[in-house]
Formats: sequence, C-alpha cells, structure tokens
Amino acid sequence: MARIFAAITVLLAGLAPAQAGFRSPESLIRNVYAHYGNGASDYSRGLPRDPETARQFFDQGLRAAWSAPRDAPYDFLVQSPTWQLGPVRIAILRKQFDKIYVTVAFNNHGRPVTLNFIVVNGPDGWVIADVESPHDSLRMFLAQFRQ
Repeated sequence: MARIFAAITVLLAGLAPAQAGFRSPESLIRNVYAHYGNGASDYSRGLPRDPETARQFFDQGLRAAWSAPRDAPYDFLVQSPTWQLGPVRIAILRKQFDKIYVTVAFNNHGRPVTLNFIVVNGPDGWVIADVESPHDSLRMFLAQFRQ
C-alpha cells in the first residue's frame, strides 16, 4: 500500500505546475545565468520568454512584460545580442525591507558587465522584481521595446 501511495504521489508531482521562485537569491541568479551557457541547446539560448518561465523567475508585475513580444536590440540580462560569459560573481549588496539587492558581475565577450538584481521573497520563493544596469532598468527596457 505504501508503494502505491508513493507512486501516486510521484505521478501527481510530475503533473503539478512548477513552483514560482527559488530558495535563495543566489539560487535565483545562478538559474537565470544557467540559460546563457554553451552546453545543451535548451540552456544556451538565453532565459526563455514563455509565460511559465516568467512565472518562475519574475514577480507578478514583470511577468507579462517578460513574455510579451518585442523587438529588443539585445538581451538585457547580458547587455548584448550575443554572449560568451565568463564566471558570474554574485554578491548581496544590501537588504532593504522586503527586497534584497544582488550585484551580479561577469564578462561578456571580454567586456565587464555589472547588474543589480532587485529580488523579493514571495509566497513561493525568491523572484526578480527588477534588474538595474548603469543606464536602464529591465522594466523600462521591456516597456520601451514592446510591440
């Protein structure tokens, strides 16, 4: 009986939608940049723009903007239309009320890039509320290039 219950539990877990959010801010950032590698094709095309990925990685206010069609000149998360990333360094910059500011630094094609992720801990885990570059934010970028 216990084996049947365990099998049913595993089956139902496979049918349930993926939970939004991650267990830590660092895990969230590592999972974002896992999509910018040179390995398997599913993980080398950048962070997908589908609604399921948006629900997993972004807060409610950014989900629709992330998955909306757009003609952006580059991928904001790597600050370039192409990427060949060096090691990604992650550091907690500051904690402010319900938000954590996470600095992310890496080289893309040898050019240094630094971004500040603003992450919040929602009911299902850590998600991105916004990303700031020295000149722009992800929210403003997505709004500017929305079709």
